[in-house]
Amino acid sequence: MGMKKAEAAGTPVSVEERWEQFYRRGPYALLALSTLISALSVNAFGMTGTETYAAGALVVAALVLQLWWDRIGGGQPLREREQSAASCAYYVVRTVVAFVLTWINPLFAVYAVIGYFDGSYLLPKRAVRPGLLVSSVTMAGSQSGGLPPGSTLQWVLFGGLLLLNGSLTMVFANLGIREAEIAAERTATITELEEANARLEQALAENAGLHAQLLVQAREAGVADERRRLAAEIHDTIAQGLTGIIAQLQVVSGTTDPERAREHLTRAAALARHSLGEARRSVHNLGPAELDHDSLADALEKAVADWGERTGVEARFTVTGTEEVLHDEVAATLLRIAQEALTNTAKHAGAHRAGVTLSYMGDEVTLDVRDDGRGFDPLLPRPRSGSNGFGLGGMRARAERIAGTVTVESEKGGGTAVSARVPLVRHAGAEHHPDRRR
Repeated sequence: MGMKKAEAAGTPVSVEERWEQFYRRGPYALLALSTLISALSVNAFGMTGTETYAAGALVVAALVLQLWWDRIGGGQPLREREQSAASCAYYVVRTVVAFVLTWINPLFAVYAVIGYFDGSYLLPKRAVRPGLLVSSVTMAGSQSGGLPPGSTLQWVLFGGLLLLNGSLTMVFANLGIREAEIAAERTATITELEEANARLEQALAENAGLHAQLLVQAREAGVADERRRLAAEIHDTIAQGLTGIIAQLQVVSGTTDPERAREHLTRAAALARHSLGEARRSVHNLGPAELDHDSLADALEKAVADWGERTGVEARFTVTGTEEVLHDEVAATLLRIAQEALTNTAKHAGAHRAGVTLSYMGDEVTLDVRDDGRGFDPLLPRPRSGSNGFGLGGMRARAERIAGTVTVESEKGGGTAVSARVPLVRHAGAEHHPDRRR
């Protein structure tokens, strides 16, 4: 029924499905055909009344046997059913019934031929060849004129046909055993695939849970990173700006010269406006205002000049290598590091001279800030306080954010050198940027 529906629907039917239909319906069809032709040939083979009744009883027994076998199979395909005592009993009883029927009437060999096809599925591997050999005896007896042979010629024919059928049984046995092995391998493969699919579904479920957990962790990490960024930006902008404003106001409070006081008040106001703008930019996660219209080198040059003018320290700025138009994040990081290093120099070094060098070296950009101040021992731990909480640590954190490093060399009385090395990441379209120069 299933195969007919598949054919009606236009779905191709596989060879395995056609064979399964034969295993299920073939015994009934062969039993019916052999019974019909045997009934028509009763007189030709000289069957007695007793033989006729015996043949009828055996046909009914064969039919009952086949119905029992189909019932215990539950509709499961023969290729997928496990060999058992029931399958062996079914094959043995069916073969015996077919042999006796063929003994009564040779034409019942039409029913006995079924033993050639399904023996490899019904019998254990070691019993397949003997089982098929019994079927070959039945077939040879039928082909030689009936069992038992009645003359020398029939015995010779029986022997030759038995040899031929025996050879065929070996071929059938080998093919059947090989097909059974392939079916077993296919079943094992399907089982493995089902187990693999189950493990995959379990892994997907676990991955979904891990993904949700990672999302939560990423959200928390993003919040923490944003807090660190804002803290560093506040230190680099508002704190430094307020420090500069305080320094300017201290000069105003300590001078009696109106012109000088007015000059420092003007600087304090400018610093206040600049710090306010930087605070707003930090909130919106924008880059330094100095880089809006200037390259990194130009912004550093102005920053060094302004710092020297405010602090009274002799400051020089130098560029080496071929200047490149850097990615905004790289340029902003180097500018902030330079500003922080100069702020530290003004607050702690007591220096008379300072130098800032920006070097373009192939795949790296290096920023060096040096001074001739009092220096310090970089190996000694520095306490975290309100005045230096984002100093060297902040510079290192900024550089590490873009896969760079910051190193500090200093000794007491020998000045300090801060060196930042970061990857040279060009701005999009930098190859044709007008500011790219040698």
